[in-house]
Amino acid sequence: MWIAPVLWSCLASFIFQKADSDLDYIQYRLEYEIKTNYPDSAGKKNPVTLLKELSAIKSRYQTLQVRFKPIAVEQKETKSRICATFSKTMTLIQELQKQTDLELLPLTEEEKTAAEQLRAHLSDL
Repeated sequence: MWIAPVLWSCLASFIFQKADSDLDYIQYRLEYEIKTNYPDSAGKKNPVTLLKELSAIKSRYQTLQVRFKPIAVEQKETKSRICATFSKTMTLIQELQKQTDLELLPLTEEEKTAAEQLRAHLSDL
């Protein structure tokens, strides 16, 4: 399935924001549960250590999100260039066929589907 680059970029950004929000909520709930239910948790794994590990995970998600942004932009630009080149190539082929009086064969179902997807994708850019 072909997802438009803009949609993919927005979706990826939303996923990272959602993960960040979820980690904030988990940290809040853990702190609350620890304070409420385990005021004296001697001899067990330190809850503060667990929370620090959660903070480290959150930091890694934020770093990943920052690193992902330029990749998403480049992906969008690359797909746009590919689609534009493909569209120009198809137009050029059709013009050459008309100028040389070659018989234009009707598109197959697969070609029609691909052309519709390409048109939909180009309209999203």
